[in-house]
Amino acid sequence: MDTAGERLDRFLARQMPELTRSHIQKLIERGDVLVGGKAQKAGYKAKGGEEVAVTLPAPVQAAILPEDIPLDILYEDADIIVVNKARGMVVHPAAGVTTGTLVNALLAHCDDLSGINGEIRPGIVHRLDKDTSGVMVCAKNDRAHVALAEQIKEKTARRTYVAIVHGNIAEESGTIKGAIGRHPTERKQMAIVSGGKPAVTHFRVLERFGAFTLVECRLETGRTHQIRVHMTSIGHPLVGDPKYGKRKHPFAALITGQALHSRSLDLIHPATGEPMHFEAPLPRDMAAILEELRKR
Repeated sequence: MDTAGERLDRFLARQMPELTRSHIQKLIERGDVLVGGKAQKAGYKAKGGEEVAVTLPAPVQAAILPEDIPLDILYEDADIIVVNKARGMVVHPAAGVTTGTLVNALLAHCDDLSGINGEIRPGIVHRLDKDTSGVMVCAKNDRAHVALAEQIKEKTARRTYVAIVHGNIAEESGTIKGAIGRHPTERKQMAIVSGGKPAVTHFRVLERFGAFTLVECRLETGRTHQIRVHMTSIGHPLVGDPKYGKRKHPFAALITGQALHSRSLDLIHPATGEPMHFEAPLPRDMAAILEELRKR
């Protein structure tokens, strides 16, 4: 290490830009990074002139099978693929869900997804909840993955959502700030908690229906269930939300899951540097709810 006083994790991020910061943190935690022959913590500060050795474990073949699942592809090139994810589709296999995911579908469609963070071909840069529909970008190589992840982290990638919520929001627009972490008693839920991760959501009213409101939400951060938690915190839970919403609503026959849609995504192309804008049309279930509300 040639810079005295520099943190180990920041030094590695500068020297190995092809790795994400989370990957670097995992390497340090596993003892795969040695400074002068000894494992150190991420916050270790260089003395200057020390030798740093990094062992990169061989990528583990993902135990995920390709599945011929139809995809609504909005854009695709050699670096990225942008899809309109359907409501009800899980993004990545997890405990109890190994088939029918977006990754299963992508593996059947692409043979060149990124292998970042030590797993071959996951491609996933950011996520949407199972019952949230709309625009998602996936990386087809590691360089694109790192560049896109950095844009999301640095808030240069702009994500806009639309939601149908309970109640008539008094303001025309506003900003919700509240640190989000695991709910203290309901372990499958998130909540605004002391010591949580900072989260900021900007909202704007698009249309009012008395007992319901159509809102646009723009994220500054991307915490788990962020819009769902933040809108609930101001007394306007999302229609159909099984975790945070009201149990009864008049649209149960029209929608399964929360009425939340990732409408647009703005980003800089990781290879060309070109600004790009993607939009996904409102899904049929939310459109049907709005049609019903407008009739009233």
